[in-house]
Formats: sequence, structure tokens, C-alpha cells
Amino acid sequence: MHILILGGDGYLGWPTAMHFSARGHEVTVVDNYLRRHACTDLDVGMLYPVPTLPERAKRWHQRTGKEIKVVLADLADPEAMRGLFEGRVQYDWAIDPTFTGEPDVVVHYAEQPSAPYSLMNYKRANLTVSNNLLVTNNLMFALRDLAPNTPVVKLGTMGEYGTPNIDIEEGWLEVEHKGRKDTFLYPRQASSLYHTTKIMDTDLMWFGARMWDLRVTDLMQGPVYGIETDENEGQEDLYPIFNYDEIFGTVINRFIVQAIAGYPLTIYGAGGQTRGYLNIRDTLQCVDKAVEHPAGPGELRIFNQIMETFSVRELAEQTRRVGQALGYPVELQNLENPRKEAEEHYYNPAYQGLLDLGVKPHYLTDEVMEGMFRIAERYRDNIRNDVIFRGVRW
Repeated sequence: MHILILGGDGYLGWPTAMHFSARGHEVTVVDNYLRRHACTDLDVGMLYPVPTLPERAKRWHQRTGKEIKVVLADLADPEAMRGLFEGRVQYDWAIDPTFTGEPDVVVHYAEQPSAPYSLMNYKRANLTVSNNLLVTNNLMFALRDLAPNTPVVKLGTMGEYGTPNIDIEEGWLEVEHKGRKDTFLYPRQASSLYHTTKIMDTDLMWFGARMWDLRVTDLMQGPVYGIETDENEGQEDLYPIFNYDEIFGTVINRFIVQAIAGYPLTIYGAGGQTRGYLNIRDTLQCVDKAVEHPAGPGELRIFNQIMETFSVRELAEQTRRVGQALGYPVELQNLENPRKEAEEHYYNPAYQGLLDLGVKPHYLTDEVMEGMFRIAERYRDNIRNDVIFRGVRW
């Protein structure tokens, strides 16, 4: 298949590109370096340097003989989006710069991905809203007008649901009211502006499915951890972007770097915030299964993309246990919570759908966490303690 990946430079986008390329698919990735530029603007350090997207594609070709075509473009521009379907494409790296043709599937990651970033000030809030909604809307209209039968796999977030005091179903809820029943999108209550844009993404795509018969799979993903995948194992120049700061870093990745740096683990409040997590290898499995089993015309199919749940407190305790076994004197620190959120709450999400499609979970064992420690400690000299916690509040 020809797989078009929007947001192909990111923490998940680049590993997804290698995953599908390694399996023989034609892959085109598009990005505008929004995340890289934001990291530079905020002066937050990455754990290791990451080559540009064209350079990564070139190195992938040198190792495997396979081509990942690269387009650097801002997809908030509708003409840039439509050009990907019409052949008006300027490749920034390709072995064969000939237009590959209409994609067989689109994987949509092209969003500003940080909740803290979205609430730092009104300018970054505006960037989050405009980028995330315009990219999704532009994709929806390009599909309607140019490729109505092309399925989309879109990355949502478990953060759309919030932390309701009832079980979280996989996207849909049957409601009985005054003797009648109907099925609705599960009620959603985001705790950040970023997560609110993801709710609106879902609503846009549900509109496109109902009105124009678009084919959409929406993956409600929890926080991801890890660095290595089957495609980049032991190849540091093919590792994904890895942040350990409070703005773009995910909690497990951050805790491991903090432990190595001798920085007390930053537990917000009581630490009872519970979420669903998954290994980066499982993200690739889930997206692969969603591509292999696409939604039908007029269908918005929703999967909760997590493999297990933990509280922040549990993750901190595991990080301390593994870190101390490796010789790191890990300390825990309960900070005044900079976020408006429930620190103790009920949390029971369903997540069976992707397992039914054949995903085989990787669980967060001590051995898995130790492997992440071993990778991260190679870059300990790059760690900047001043970027770990600056107290972004909302």
C-alpha cells in the first residue's frame, strides 16, 4: 500500500514510517517541524540530537534499501494538504521523486501534542487550536473531494474522556432516556486545551463519516513510553524524538531521566492520577492493525489504545525500585500540583478492541524499565536539570 503519514517527524510518526516501510509499503511522510521549533523556542532539551527528516530518510535507505519520501509542508494550509492527493508535491527527499499517487491509507499524527504547551499563554493556545483543527479539517475536505474511499487512522487521546466516575467504554455509550435508547459518542470532558482540540477532531471526523461516508478509525491513546522499536534497535541515529521536560515529555520517560540525573521524581500532588499506558512498540502494533482492518464507509470506529493502567505514584515507586537496583539513589518528591485535576479518582477504561484484532501487549515490567534506563544513561551528559520542571500551571 501507499501509506501517507501526517506528522512523520514526531515521537510516534517516524517509528511508524519505518515500521510500514520495513514491511514493504510505500511510505510518504509530511511534517513542518512544529514540535522541533517549539522545543527550540522554549529552550527545552532533547535527550539526544535527532537528524532532520530528510537525513533520517536517507540513513534509512542506506541501511535497508527502502525509500521513505519526505515532504516538508504546513498542513494547516489547505492547498498543501490537497497537493498530497493531487500530485502537486515538492519532495524534500526521495529516491524517485515521481508522485506515488493517491494514498491507500492516511495516518494522522499532525498535531501540536502537548497539554502544558496549549495552556502556557494565549499565543500558544491559538497555535494549538489553529494547527490541530485546521489540519484535521483540511484532511477531511481533501478526502471528501479527492479520495473519499481512502481510510484514515487518526491518533486521538484517552484524555478526551477525562476521569468520569463511571466505566469508560470504547468511544460509544448506549443511553436510555424516557423509555427510548440510542448510541452516542461517550461523554468527554477534557482537562486541557490540547485535549479539547482532540475532542473537536473526533467531532469533525464523525461529521465527515455521517455526512460524506468517510472511513475513520480514531485511536484513543494513552501516554507512550520507550525509545527502541524493531526497526531502530541499536541504531541511535534512527531513534525518535525524545523529550524529558514537563512540556513535551511523557511521564515514564521523564521519571527515568530524572532518576539518572539525580533529580527527585516530580509527583504532582498526591500522585493518584491514574491513566492507561503503552509501549511505543504497541503503538506501532495498534496502528498496523487499524490499517490492516480499516473502518467501513460512513463508520467512525474508536479503540482505546492502552495496555495497562498505573497511577503516577505507582510509576514513581517502580522507577525508584529499578533505579536503586541500578545504583541510582532515586528520591520521590510530591510537588504542589500545577494542574487542575483530580489527584484521586475512579478509572476503569475498556480496551479490548485492539487485542481482539491481534495486538500482543508489551507490559511495563522491571526488566523493560531497566532496558530504558540502560539506553537513557548513555546520554546522561546531555541532561539539563533546568528544563525538567519549570512549573507550567493551569
